[in-house]
Amino acid sequence: MRACLCGCAALALAAAPAGARASIAPRQALAPVAVSVDAGEQQAPVPRNFLGLSFEVAALPQLAGYADRGDLVALLRSLGTGVLRFGGVTADHEVGWSGPGHPPPEWARSTLEASDLEQLGALTAASGWRVLLTLGLGHYEPQAAAQEAAAAQASLGSSLEALEIGNEPNAYATHQLRSPPWGFAQYEEQVDGYRSAIEALAPGIPLAGPDTSGSPAYQSWGLAEAIDERPALLTAHHYPLVCEESPPPSIERLLSPQTRELEEGALERYLFIANASAIPFRLDETGSVSCGGVAGVSNTFASALWALALVTRAMSIGLAGVNFHGSPDNCGGYSPLCAPTPEAQASGQLQAQPDWYALLLARGLVGERPLHVEVRPAGAANAVVSAFLAADGTLQLVAVDEDPPGSRPQALRLHLGARFHGASVLRLTAPSPAAVSGVLLGGRSVQADGQWTQPARLPHARNRGGYVTVELQPSSAALLTVAPLAAG
Repeated sequence: MRACLCGCAALALAAAPAGARASIAPRQALAPVAVSVDAGEQQAPVPRNFLGLSFEVAALPQLAGYADRGDLVALLRSLGTGVLRFGGVTADHEVGWSGPGHPPPEWARSTLEASDLEQLGALTAASGWRVLLTLGLGHYEPQAAAQEAAAAQASLGSSLEALEIGNEPNAYATHQLRSPPWGFAQYEEQVDGYRSAIEALAPGIPLAGPDTSGSPAYQSWGLAEAIDERPALLTAHHYPLVCEESPPPSIERLLSPQTRELEEGALERYLFIANASAIPFRLDETGSVSCGGVAGVSNTFASALWALALVTRAMSIGLAGVNFHGSPDNCGGYSPLCAPTPEAQASGQLQAQPDWYALLLARGLVGERPLHVEVRPAGAANAVVSAFLAADGTLQLVAVDEDPPGSRPQALRLHLGARFHGASVLRLTAPSPAAVSGVLLGGRSVQADGQWTQPARLPHARNRGGYVTVELQPSSAALLTVAPLAAG
């Protein structure tokens, strides 16, 4: 073990082997698992706009219309500041630009106009959030894209984070948007045409890309994008489970150690190119299961546990941000926010889905410095543990237990020494991993108006002889906050 804080915190975790998650029988007692948190290996602070939501471009007019009605502004404010990304398959397949000299294209099922972007500007002004906007490349229309970019620049101003050109362009040939051969070289030629047109009408807008469908394609496309295009931001998508696959998506698969291992590999591949090119990477679209999600998996508490583990890992390794995809009209999918009825959709009365609670918990980590965490023996527990250090010396530790109900609770034993208070404990719980309601953060739910207030008094684990012990139930998560004693 390393020396304790301020060198590290030692966390003893009574746990079971990863394979035990397949059974709901109580686990046999094992030797504690040691987790060391090294305060000497601090990374850059988590960016202030790390948290984000992603929506289809087709939903932009609807969501922008909530700037002055409904609870979207209150919900966004509850997460602090973040990034709204508008993209998805509809950017290339369904939505066309309509403006002076550019009537609605025949292929478009719906259109965007300058008035929609003006409304979006009102939403960003009211919420403090920024926008990452995808311009359609599925139909090659550089002049229309440039006009849209100019309208976005005029309406959003400094709230325009960047523009993306095309959604998952690596898959255009598969989706019949281009004829083979189609690869990065052909994509780059068309992107350059867009860049020239945009620069002529709206100079100075940062660009992001390549917005690939996953890490396998990103390994070649992302590297080429970084070298040839030098975007302000690298982007790609991630879905751990696929909608049509065998075996089918399930809660057990979503929370399995195998899924987590593959996910960690994908994140590392994204980060490798970002570090090598000195260009930040943002996971600008993610969800539990592709194709909009699967009811009974994507809209459950299990998805919230997965989302929290993903967010804290992404924070810990240095990603620029994560955007969770969704639809305001689909409460059965992976959307963190949705309107359950046509009346709610019209009035903007959105409700918080389980994934939203994961984002609320993660908000407390924004601006803090990730610390190195080491678990020994590695892989002994089906849990994700992350640690962060605030500017005032406060230590925050997130633990996500992904074991199924009936598994033995884990005893978290944090070695702090005498220089720290005990830990306050903010718990994320639900009746079961399959629950679609009854999710509580700190024993409270998000109210109908979108408000959530942390309890004035949280459960407290005392520092006894330099150790703090907290019990973590299976299929739950907790944020432990440990404040240092005042100097002198």
